[in-house]
Amino acid sequence: MRASRFSTAGIGIALGLALLAGAAGAQTAPTRDDIVGKLNHFEEAAEVDIPALKQQVMERAKARIKNDPGPVNRPLIAPDLAKLPAFNAQIQFDADTPIIQPDSYQTVGRIADALVHSSLLSYTFLIVGHVESNSKTREANAILSQRRADAIRDVLVNTFKISTKRLHPIGLGEEQFLDRAKPTSTANGQLQILTFAKLPEEQPARPAAAPAPATKKPAKKHH
Repeated sequence: MRASRFSTAGIGIALGLALLAGAAGAQTAPTRDDIVGKLNHFEEAAEVDIPALKQQVMERAKARIKNDPGPVNRPLIAPDLAKLPAFNAQIQFDADTPIIQPDSYQTVGRIADALVHSSLLSYTFLIVGHVESNSKTREANAILSQRRADAIRDVLVNTFKISTKRLHPIGLGEEQFLDRAKPTSTANGQLQILTFAKLPEEQPARPAAAPAPATKKPAKKHH
């Protein structure tokens, strides 16, 4: 009987520790309200042409500039983005791929929950991919950051049914470090969600024109 009681107590302790560990793990993911609080103080849209910015990122990443100032002093490619409300997410991807690791699924789900919050429904968002400075070329990192931003957009659209019209993925690679003083810091690998612009208000549908009354054909006279 003693052995039975001890084994039961041991199971209870193990379950308690597992629940505590689970609670601690759950705290690492941001809450929906944390994300909403970061994104819901939009004031004005940034003057950013997204297709043009994508092209500029790739052109600058490919360029072999003799007098490149180096990662620490490299000018930001889109400084206006700093004016937008931002949530920085620590999304884990498999090395050198856009494959999201399972540990980050909860964070992506919380982002989806935030984007459908009533205070954010009228906005569009940038999904901005970054990469820390490493042994790879800037061009390779620009491509990878775009693929990772695209991957997050695809999950939000396909799994969580967020309208694709509200999401604009853009990869900045090494061209706009989040921590310029430490280019190799993992902080530079964070993914950003930025409140970008207000959705255009839908015009009220015009009432359909009433169909013209059918003209009656004169009845045929019977002789």
